[in-house]
Amino acid sequence: MSSTTILDIKNNVATVTLNRPDVHNAFDEAMINELVGTFEDLAILDEVTVVVIQGAGKSFSAGADINWMQRAAAATEDENRKDAKNLARMLHALYVLPKVTIAMVQGAAMGGGFGLACCADIVIAAKDAKFALSEVKLGLIPATISPYVLAAIGPRHARRYMQTGERFDAQAAHAIGLVHEVADVAEDMPLILGPILDQIAANGPRAMAASKKLCLDYAGKIIAKDMIDDSAGRIAAIRATPEAREGLGAFLEKRKPGWVR
Repeated sequence: MSSTTILDIKNNVATVTLNRPDVHNAFDEAMINELVGTFEDLAILDEVTVVVIQGAGKSFSAGADINWMQRAAAATEDENRKDAKNLARMLHALYVLPKVTIAMVQGAAMGGGFGLACCADIVIAAKDAKFALSEVKLGLIPATISPYVLAAIGPRHARRYMQTGERFDAQAAHAIGLVHEVADVAEDMPLILGPILDQIAANGPRAMAASKKLCLDYAGKIIAKDMIDDSAGRIAAIRATPEAREGLGAFLEKRKPGWVR
């Protein structure tokens, strides 16, 4: 049986390709299981600093596979809960991955595919990409992806798109904060990705991971004494690391730090 995903690692960049182009990279049990394993493995792989997620063929991901949904409709509530927990595990593994994560979106990004984009740190989309939280069209709700949708676009926009199920393009996605960069055509997305990767390559890998954790830990919380004390502790701890010493030394000596190739 062919793999539903493809992993390629080159120059500290891991590219994860959703590989079910005949069904617009719709999720099924096999793809979800593969992505769980891939994201959890990449989290502890020191040589990787960036993870790029893309879709083979015409689309990023059209959401849930119709055959998988039909099987779910015939399954028990316990079986459905197990399935949903595995999807939730996959999304969370991407959301907290201690690497810079970049989604490259062309074609459809619907339902779970929309959620996958919300879990990424950076989203690059082709101008004609189409986004939708289309679950309500099927009498369903975007439950497992909702925490990441809310974090990405905020409750005001989420309340609209979760209830209307309407489609919108990359420019509208950019306006609500889901998409960071818009390419005129899908073939131009690598031209936008390249300079971003160059910027990332100049940074300390552990510093980037620690910066991401700051965002995850502090987002939405009240600035109070415990947060202030915690933030002071984090900078004090990282200043003492070999990476920080190398970075500061390189700056003072007017040279490139050791992590720059």
